[in-house]
Amino acid sequence: MRIGVLTGGGDVPGLNPCIRSIALSALDRGWEVIGFRRGWQGFLEIDPAERESVAAHSIVLDREAVRGIDRVGGTMLHTSRTDPRTVAGGDRTGHVLMVLDALGVDALITLGGDGTLRFSAHLSAQGFPVVSIPKTMDNDVFGTDYCIGFSTAITRSVDAINALRTTAESHERIAIVELFGRRSGETALLAGFLAQVDRTVIAEVPADPDVLLPLLAADRRSRPGAYAMCVISEGAKLAGDEAEDGDRRLSATRRSETAVSRRLALLIEQRAKEGTIVQQLAYLMRSGDPDALDRMVGFAFGGLAVQKIEAGETGRMLALRDGNYCHVPIDTLLGGTKTVDVDRLYDRARYRPKLTHVEGMPMFLY
Repeated sequence: MRIGVLTGGGDVPGLNPCIRSIALSALDRGWEVIGFRRGWQGFLEIDPAERESVAAHSIVLDREAVRGIDRVGGTMLHTSRTDPRTVAGGDRTGHVLMVLDALGVDALITLGGDGTLRFSAHLSAQGFPVVSIPKTMDNDVFGTDYCIGFSTAITRSVDAINALRTTAESHERIAIVELFGRRSGETALLAGFLAQVDRTVIAEVPADPDVLLPLLAADRRSRPGAYAMCVISEGAKLAGDEAEDGDRRLSATRRSETAVSRRLALLIEQRAKEGTIVQQLAYLMRSGDPDALDRMVGFAFGGLAVQKIEAGETGRMLALRDGNYCHVPIDTLLGGTKTVDVDRLYDRARYRPKLTHVEGMPMFLY
């Protein structure tokens, strides 16, 4: 048995523990493991007839290759956001299948977010054995409560928010901290709650400056240190905001409008006459070593993926639901959009997370 592994989309801490777990679990069964570099893009660069192209875009994952990688963030296989169906020149699904066949790959394990896993489901629909593993610091893959990378992103965010308090207090300003999350406000909601900030603006609920600005000004005046803290999702909207929705779907470097955190800060300075500090955590949220939970989930998902292949149960996406490891049909993520349960977890009037019921709820409250 020869299995393939790839990582796609944005990197997150916890991918390397998962890769190591897959490799060691497969090697213990006497299987071979080949890692494909740079996600689906690596496949498009491979010509099986040219040994150099195979060597440049793949790597044999033996015990030495994965030694110690679990202690390091990012992905040793590198990554890309390529979807072979939408590249210049048309759909390259056939090329991907040809490469898998030519290299003798019997099954594929894919680690990725929404984009990577959508093509994984497409490949599975063509009849190739695939097991997919959800990872994204936004935690917004539909069908699972938890994705690899989410816990570390929250940990990084809480540490940074609390560290920024000293500067906000020193200058007696309102600090606006922007976190990743274009479609879902989960990272902002949970980081804001754990850091106990004054106000949290999430992607799901447009903020009314006429309500939010007086609240933040009052927060600053009520504290002896004369500062306030606000966390905001990058995909959040401000009432009356003229920014284009289409822009928010682009990467930060390709957007034409100013970030929402800066637009909010400008309103605060112009209308509330308060000084501000703006901090976009951006890629710092996904950088560095994985925390204990992302190591654990990475190891567990990796072992479970190999077990599913051994049992002949492919065409599945691994998941965590109500705190339990499980698996669902690989195309489950196509069936909906995962967002914050606003009515249960958020106070729209006060722009704050709310925790009204705890008993019976899963860890991370989702």
